Amino acid sequence: RRAAVCASFPSPLHSLCCQCGVPIPPNPANMCVGCLRAQVDITEGIPKQGTIHFCKQCERYLQPPGTWIQCTLESRELLALCLKKIKASLSKVRLIDAGFIWTEPHSKRLKLKLTVQKEVMNGAVLQQVFVMEYIVQSQMCEDCHRIEAKDFWKAVVQVRQKTLHKKTFYYLEQLILKHRLHQNTLRIKEIHDGLDFYYSSKQQAQKMVDFLQCTVPSRSKSSQRLISHDIHSNVYNYKSTFSVEIVPICKDNVVCLSPKLAQSLGNMSQICVCIRVTSTIHLIDPSTLQIAEIDGSTYWRHPFNSLFHPKQLEEFIIVDINRVQEKKKGAGAGARSNKHMLAEAWVQKTSELNTDHQYFCSTHLGHILNPGDLVLGFDLANCNLNDEFANKMNPHNIPDVVLIKKSYDRSKRQRRRNWKLKELERDREGMESDDERQYQDFLEDLEEDEAIRKNVNIYRNADIPVESDTDDEGLPRISLAEMLEDLHISQDATGGEGANMMT
Repeated sequence: RRAAVCASFPSPLHSLCCQCGVPIPPNPANMCVGCLRAQVDITEGIPKQGTIHFCKQCERYLQPPGTWIQCTLESRELLALCLKKIKASLSKVRLIDAGFIWTEPHSKRLKLKLTVQKEVMNGAVLQQVFVMEYIVQSQMCEDCHRIEAKDFWKAVVQVRQKTLHKKTFYYLEQLILKHRLHQNTLRIKEIHDGLDFYYSSKQQAQKMVDFLQCTVPSRSKSSQRLISHDIHSNVYNYKSTFSVEIVPICKDNVVCLSPKLAQSLGNMSQICVCIRVTSTIHLIDPSTLQIAEIDGSTYWRHPFNSLFHPKQLEEFIIVDINRVQEKKKGAGAGARSNKHMLAEAWVQKTSELNTDHQYFCSTHLGHILNPGDLVLGFDLANCNLNDEFANKMNPHNIPDVVLIKKSYDRSKRQRRRNWKLKELERDREGMESDDERQYQDFLEDLEEDEAIRKNVNIYRNADIPVESDTDDEGLPRISLAEMLEDLHISQDATGGEGANMMT
């Protein structure tokens, strides 16, 4: 009986709770944990629910006031973002531990398990665990909103070329795709004489202008228009416009240089043929094989125009051709082309086969022309040249015919073309009826000119069967070694969603 009575009293190391009388270790509050929690809630004032904003387009979370950051689920970055939203409420307690409670990824819920401590009655420290739930709300960020709107832009790059043929634009398009310069554009709009690139910042537009000036011979100028002005923060909102003008010379154009420019290029003939347009204009003298390169700044100091447009090309047949092995250089002559061969040819128009009218000319195509071949060229003898420099030339120095390129069967080339190119996604307005013909001309130029192909990504077309690279008919071909495999993720490998992500 004495033992039972003694057991009902607390030991010298314990005391009774002042609320429920349970023996407890002594503490400043003289209360058990259960009664202490019933009297005091240290999580009072800390929100148990909140919202966090998420952009579905770019998969970023909003960090107030206006920063969007990339976070993965249950990452340290996302945990820090959630805790910052209740940082003011946690200032009255001490955070001991924090972590995520697993939730289904598509539930739009984030749950945090927090452990906090706080000093309560008479210096007693109480620790408590609670769960906080965040609701994930969808909100489009400003960058994605500008992209979706397509009309919200701060800078535009207007690329123009005053020509009837778009060979230079097709070449420029492939360079943009290869270097991925189109990824930051909000919108690409195509008009009759050029392209417009819209950007969300002036810096991105300036980067495109710098790329164009290094890629094609051009000149640029810029302007800006004031949209709004905040007088309180002294913030100005401008819209910038960059105008880039490409030289109006395309491949296969016949040009007439000024006497001063021709002399500075090594006393070459004023009548030249443009064989290529890259970062410079590549010219060749069909009578001597002398070549020269003219950059953008030189062209704008000594401008010249094309004598003909592509629709004036006429078809000739080679009656006889004589290859000139060596021709004496003139005084101060420049470099000559090693990829061409000088020849003298008698040609006749295919439209005048019932006559005896023939033309004599010098050509740089002696390495590919033989008697009976068809060739495209310009007839200078029976045309009116409306050019400032050509009208002042000695008529004896103007050739009767300038041959441009060998003619092949276009339909056969299209059927056997086992490669393809990618195109920019752009809004087309005011399209011309002969755009497809001009595009086919550009594809044929790629087959005939290896120097241009080096700067273009060419993809193998799996729909066309692979044939031998050698062609008995002599049609220009692109070898399989120069083609890239077109990246395609099939549905069997990645499922239905993956098939639409990338092609």
